[in-house]
Amino acid sequence: MMTNLFSIFDPSTNLLNLPLNWLSTFLGILFIPYSFWLIPNRHFIFWNFILDKLHKEFKLLLGNMNSNGSTFIFISMFTFILFNNFLGLFPYIFTSTSHLTLTLSMSLPLWLTFMLYGWINNTQHMFIHMIPQETPTLLMPFMVLIETISNMIRPGTLAVRLTANMIAGHLLMTLLSGIGSNISYMLVMILILIQILLLMLESAVAIIQSYVIAILSTLYSSEVN
Repeated sequence: MMTNLFSIFDPSTNLLNLPLNWLSTFLGILFIPYSFWLIPNRHFIFWNFILDKLHKEFKLLLGNMNSNGSTFIFISMFTFILFNNFLGLFPYIFTSTSHLTLTLSMSLPLWLTFMLYGWINNTQHMFIHMIPQETPTLLMPFMVLIETISNMIRPGTLAVRLTANMIAGHLLMTLLSGIGSNISYMLVMILILIQILLLMLESAVAIIQSYVIAILSTLYSSEVN
């Protein structure tokens, strides 16, 4: 029995109070053996099709970059977040992407890398990017301040966006499932239908959020070149 509504997001377990729930983050590794089959199955062909489309889109967003294989880091991020979002929809599997500990650990180092690379190698371009074209001279200091704040909060917005979406859907499903024992059988059938529709919505959110994080990270990377 839950003692707290937010206990579903508790990373600790009852075994010596150790944070063993974080081990669910590595459950996505179970999908890797599909790529080693002698005859590719439907799952592997479909997944390769998705990765190929993502590679072409990320490559288009990044433009002509000198480093080959630069899209793989964003494809890996998309895959990692997608598996964790989806697996979190299953019962008794901890949703690690609902914690800022994990989301900030991904977005903050990535953002710092982009900023350091941009300011060290393309300093003039970074200064130019802080002031849009045809900006009046009087507004230039304010535009620099606004662009600076916008750059500073980027890792936070990436992390909070993913965390908030995962928490909101899971809490709504938990609240609806908690009232099932106090209503009539007819309302239970309606509640089950609502839960199924909500689960479909959460599945779409899991895909969309992983795609949004990968796209925004790609766009932030393209701005420093």
